[in-house]
Amino acid sequence: MAEMIDRRVAVVTGSTRGIGRAIAHELAAAGMNVVVNSSSERSLPAAEEVAAALTQEFGVETLPVAANVAVEAEANALIDAAMEAFGRVDVLVNNAGITRDGLAARMSDEDFDAVIDINLKGTFHCCRAAAKPMMKQRWGRIINMSSVVGVYGNAGQINYAASKAGVIGMTKTIAKELAKRNVTANAVAPGFIATDMTDALSDSQKEAITSRIGCGRLGEPADIANLVRFLASDEASYITGQVICVDGGMSL
Repeated sequence: MAEMIDRRVAVVTGSTRGIGRAIAHELAAAGMNVVVNSSSERSLPAAEEVAAALTQEFGVETLPVAANVAVEAEANALIDAAMEAFGRVDVLVNNAGITRDGLAARMSDEDFDAVIDINLKGTFHCCRAAAKPMMKQRWGRIINMSSVVGVYGNAGQINYAASKAGVIGMTKTIAKELAKRNVTANAVAPGFIATDMTDALSDSQKEAITSRIGCGRLGEPADIANLVRFLASDEASYITGQVICVDGGMSL
């Protein structure tokens, strides 16, 4: 138990694959105990697999937890589980997110609400729950996943853009509220990253996207995870309320 208490503890939502899994990997590599989150009991085996792999590779303690962060009680239970297992929550990475794309004039309320509930409201639920132990221990790092779409907008993604723009406003606000308690809050805004979402694009779509990116390639999940690892560190103690785009120069 002493070893667990000595290590910092990171909760990473939506961490069974893609960017979230890469973030969990980087934070474990940094020596943190990691709570790996899946969205439901059905996907819990994937969280258990990731957690076991991190423990085997890095020797850290891990905890797989199923929780739909859009539901207040489940988001609270996620943070409570981390506190019960490790006695602390030092880093919260709000990565869980979904898309339901469509033109604004044709979008249903159901598709709009589903994206807002997970991407924005879920981030709020977890921030609120984690802020309490972080303030008490007077140290914490909150890192919220936004998107360049939340900064610049994107046709066909009014719900996603609204949710990610909301995350930016939320991040800046909580940064102001918690700064005096040595808790920072920052937003990471990825561009096009090679994940399951971009795998579904056609070759011509990928070429069109790549042509707009200064670096000439899609990003990798590790490009996001590397920044998160820094923002979660002591070295980033004077950075708060910021939105950092990781897009290969696409937005220049």
